[in-house]
Amino acid sequence: MNYRKILLVLLIGISAFFQETVIAKSLYPRKKLDLDIVFIGNSITQGSKLDHPEQDAAPVVAARYLRKKTEFGSVSFLNQGRSGFTSFDFLPSTPAFSKVVDATKQLHSNPAHLLIFSIKLGTNDSAIEGPNGAPVSKDAYRQNMKAIVDALLIRFPGSIIVLQQPIWYSPNTQNNSKYLEEGLARLQTYFPELRQLVKNYAKTSKNQVFMGDQNGYEYFRKNYLTDLVAEKGKQGIFYLHPNIKGATKLGELWGVSIYKVIK
Repeated sequence: MNYRKILLVLLIGISAFFQETVIAKSLYPRKKLDLDIVFIGNSITQGSKLDHPEQDAAPVVAARYLRKKTEFGSVSFLNQGRSGFTSFDFLPSTPAFSKVVDATKQLHSNPAHLLIFSIKLGTNDSAIEGPNGAPVSKDAYRQNMKAIVDALLIRFPGSIIVLQQPIWYSPNTQNNSKYLEEGLARLQTYFPELRQLVKNYAKTSKNQVFMGDQNGYEYFRKNYLTDLVAEKGKQGIFYLHPNIKGATKLGELWGVSIYKVIK
């Protein structure tokens, strides 16, 4: 038996197979996925303190990041960030939630598109006083987030929900609301609650609720001087809201987390 001839025949066959595969892919390319994304959050999502939030806020950056991915066609989005809002403000019985639902229906008019909700709440919940319901215990935070997610899944059963972990703020933060070290400590108790929610939904709503970014907190803790706005407060200069550099970074973190979920 001439092994060289056998090997040559095999190589020719393999080469022909790959050529046919490439031709088939070029003739019948896989349809690109179109995305409709709704970002729910507070002033950090809204882009407060940015000169041009309509072009620089984190949701804008996240959508821009996803548009660069070849797997996707169109990427449309809504920024439903509301300054000062807590998880109580977005409960299903509130006007804010109704507005989110109405706006989402307008955005998501084509059922062939994949609908995604990116939710980042918790900063205002953690305050000592000021925002609605604050201070919000970790148990109440978990119950509120579950109520919001449950309601979204009922109204938009084919959607995907990504829970973004809140980011760091300086322990002397106090504007019209009081946060301080107590608030920062409380904020961190929310993180395990989000992860547990995702684990629970994996049993009841498989492949619909996911954990998003978990790196932002540590990133902004280390880079607050360059990535957060220096604001004058009742306890001196504090750092809470991303500047344009920080909003760009946060948007990229959210974009990466969404991409990992749906790629």
